[in-house]
Amino acid sequence: MSRSVVMATWDDAPHLSDDEKKELWNSIPPYQRDARSKGIPQLGSGAIYPVPEEDIAVSDFPIPAWWKRSYGLDVGWNMTAAIWSAWDQDADIVYLYSEYYTGQAEPAVHAQGIKSRGEWIRGVIDPASSGRSQKDGEQLVHQYRVLGLNLTFAINAVEAGLFEVYNRMVSGRIKIFRSLRHWFEEYRMYRRDENGKIVKQADHLMDATRYDIMSGLQVASFMPLELTGKQVRKNDDYDPLHDYR
Repeated sequence: MSRSVVMATWDDAPHLSDDEKKELWNSIPPYQRDARSKGIPQLGSGAIYPVPEEDIAVSDFPIPAWWKRSYGLDVGWNMTAAIWSAWDQDADIVYLYSEYYTGQAEPAVHAQGIKSRGEWIRGVIDPASSGRSQKDGEQLVHQYRVLGLNLTFAINAVEAGLFEVYNRMVSGRIKIFRSLRHWFEEYRMYRRDENGKIVKQADHLMDATRYDIMSGLQVASFMPLELTGKQVRKNDDYDPLHDYR
């Protein structure tokens, strides 16, 4: 028997006016607000990142050319996912700004979708992802490299990676574009079971995020100068000799 989960928010209820939503919001205890307004299950202490979405979500904006970029990649037949980040080094804030989320396709299809975000951007991948052995993972990475992806192996220290992402969340040093629908869907369900183990369901972008924060920032690169001409000329304070060092 197949099953599916459908999550609905107040925005999917056209009969609720803005005033009614505000009145309902004020009448609900804070710990129930996400569950009641967004359909997010109350995971309690089981939530891996017990941080309200509003603390990490930001409206989309154009990424400055002088911010380093990278991506984390999680592969699998049922779902292959990637998350792109832009790093404001001055403030040490990482912005997750784009996602790739496609299942049941060949590596060539995934590679094309990933390269469309910028072939120059370097990515990181778990060499043993999706239950593969280290050897199989290395063969897969080689295949993706042949297809044009600039990939290196990620550090897959799970608990250390979870702590690093969580630490950035609570300190305001990671922000997520509101347009990343799949990322937020996974975030709402990302949890531990009653034994403290991570529930390995719909967590592909969560894994990709962890790879990128742990390893992607180390290989993050600036946009090539030949791609930044128009933006550079519009920014009087931009010094390519300084910012591209």
